[in-house]
Amino acid sequence: MTESGALFLGLNAVVAALVGVLAFAVTKIIASARAVGKGRGPGTETAFMASAMEQALERVREQERAMKARAEASERLSEEIIASITSGLLVVTGDRLVRTLNPAGRRILGVPELPDVPAGPGEPIPPMREVLRTAASLAAVVEECLATGRPILRRAVQMGHPAGAAVHLGVTVSPITDGEGGAQGAICLFTDLSAVVELEEQLRLKDSLARLGELTAGIAHEFRNGLATIHGYGRLLDLEKLPEEFRPYVQGIRQETEALRQVVINFLNFAKPTELALTPVALRGIAERAAEEIRADVASRGGDVRVTGEFGIVQGDEVLLRQAFSNLCRNAVEACVDEQVPPRIAITGSIDAAQRTQIMTVTDNGPGVDASVTARMFRPFFTTKKTGTGLGLALVQKIIVTHNGKVTAANADGAGARILVTLPLNG
Repeated sequence: MTESGALFLGLNAVVAALVGVLAFAVTKIIASARAVGKGRGPGTETAFMASAMEQALERVREQERAMKARAEASERLSEEIIASITSGLLVVTGDRLVRTLNPAGRRILGVPELPDVPAGPGEPIPPMREVLRTAASLAAVVEECLATGRPILRRAVQMGHPAGAAVHLGVTVSPITDGEGGAQGAICLFTDLSAVVELEEQLRLKDSLARLGELTAGIAHEFRNGLATIHGYGRLLDLEKLPEEFRPYVQGIRQETEALRQVVINFLNFAKPTELALTPVALRGIAERAAEEIRADVASRGGDVRVTGEFGIVQGDEVLLRQAFSNLCRNAVEACVDEQVPPRIAITGSIDAAQRTQIMTVTDNGPGVDASVTARMFRPFFTTKKTGTGLGLALVQKIIVTHNGKVTAANADGAGARILVTLPLNG
């Protein structure tokens, strides 16, 4: 055998061995595959399907939890928004039941004692008439919107308040409809406009006082000139040279002209334009000075004067403010004298930090204030005294209003009157 033949036989033997190994491996793989196929029965398929369903349900649960968390977050945000709105928010169903009334609405309407609304699951929903029993005018506007189905825009209404002061509201009511236009209820937004109305009243009062002064100042000057002439001639008459029976007449002329002259001077002080010399004024000093002016008179009548409370600083005219509180104190003393009781005068101060205002009250133990004259007692020439010009309290009001404040009168607790003065604090 040649060398080439031997090499050929060797290569054939190697190829045959490789083919045998490959065939053995393929046989093993096929056998294993068959064994796996034979071991897969109905139970294995059921377990596989159950595992797949469990995974799908877990994904659904995760989505449900995520949606619930988003819904709760959205509900909390809605509640926070409703609670944070400074205007009143009222939502009423078509059956006149209150679904929502936010805290600002409760505060404006003065109804903190009602059950919480919106009501929780299973809790009864209060009717609108019960919730708005102290705000009949607001209930009427909502009822009009529910009855007509038309929105009501920027309507002004007035209502009473449990605290006693009138409340002015700006109201907007819109109907709530479903996708088909059916009425489902109404949503009402209302704002407390009392401060705006009060400011408008103050501006109107300032304008009225200015017009009154311009109209009558010239007439008062003419009266003063004529009275000065009569008074002067009366002084020229020598009582010693007159017959005895004529002397009382001349003295009467002198006294009456002097009294009328003082009335004209007071009226001119009221009528002339007020020019303020503004400086920081400590109101405790004003109160102490006003009390000191009447203390001797009050003590001689068996009474007393007290100054208590907290006092701040305002930007104002010290002379005019002193005149205003002096008039108030003297008016209080005169009221007690007319009632024939020992005067008990109290000047009390308090500060409203939220509104940045100083509140001062002058209280007496006189006859009090008749409700029928409360609204008129600060008008010029109005008086309930037998001897009085009716300009003292009018001048007080003018001074306080000129300082951007307000003055009101009411009966004190027990007996007597209480004059309340409110002034804006400095800064």
